[in-house]
Amino acid sequence: LKKWIGFWRNRVTRAWPCRSQVPIWQREYWDRQLRRSESYAGKWQYVRNNPIRHGYVRRAEDWPYQGELNSLEWHDR
Repeated sequence: LKKWIGFWRNRVTRAWPCRSQVPIWQREYWDRQLRRSESYAGKWQYVRNNPIRHGYVRRAEDWPYQGELNSLEWHDR
């Protein structure tokens, strides 16, 4: 996970048009192991609401960079 995040940070930072702005990345990240579909749904809702919490949009649907690229299917035991 650390290598993957480092790769994407590097790619996005190089392409970022306003490099003089405050840093676009937070210092740390926290990975979470999702064990159940309910856990995934809760975490997804949290991430989906980030633009609202930061005042970028009023509704999650208004954020142009949201959505799932792949749908995960859960097989709870």
